Amino acid sequence: MDVVVLLCSAAAVLAGGFLWVWSALARKTRHQTGRLKAKRRTLLVIAHPDDEAMFFAPTVLGLAGLGHRMFLLCLTTGNYYNQGDIRKKELLQSCDVLGIPSSNVKIIDNRAFPDDPGVQWDTEHVASTLLRHIEANGINLVVTFDARGVSGHVNHIALHVAMRTLHSEGKLPKGCSVLLLQTVNVVRKYISLLDLPISWLQTPNVLFVLSNKEVAQAKRAMSCHRSQLLWFRHLYIFFSRYMRINSLHFF
Repeated sequence: MDVVVLLCSAAAVLAGGFLWVWSALARKTRHQTGRLKAKRRTLLVIAHPDDEAMFFAPTVLGLAGLGHRMFLLCLTTGNYYNQGDIRKKELLQSCDVLGIPSSNVKIIDNRAFPDDPGVQWDTEHVASTLLRHIEANGINLVVTFDARGVSGHVNHIALHVAMRTLHSEGKLPKGCSVLLLQTVNVVRKYISLLDLPISWLQTPNVLFVLSNKEVAQAKRAMSCHRSQLLWFRHLYIFFSRYMRINSLHFF
């Protein structure tokens, strides 16, 4: 019995120490953002309602903490299972929790961009849509997926390809930067806070780590997507490092 008590006490001390280090790194990381400037007009480009909370919550909350004015562009209504109307409302609710006003949220409902992993979107069409929105809102920082799209979803990757095209062809407005969310392997993806030392050592251009309070906020945002909260998504919310940590790189 004494051994059990001792082991439990040691585990509690270790857990407490880890949480203390996590909180300290979260506070420190918020100010170690490389080339990232404060108070920018930032556009988050996503493919589906729930991407903003499932993958980008640390980035959204981190940028808001730096004084960025956040905008969001979603290329679909998430209508793969004919739930588009429901999912649009859920996205607006999630954005409200994350601090993005509804007036700054644009959801596109266009047959050219179906929510379908089996359909490849036209790169030029996506690029022109993104550029039009960037110019109309005076955006000087765009945040989106990297070449692997976090989950490998073809719609996520299409956004990256379109942004890469705009960047490589010099079509982005002067001073507009592009920040990409780093895809990690499946082991790192589901070890939650244990990925923090690895993320820290890899020295990305930008690293956001949420505090305990901010993690609760991210979970509330994800909970707004009630139509998507199947049993395995509850596991995702608990285990995924993307609900707590975002590593990002510039083009």
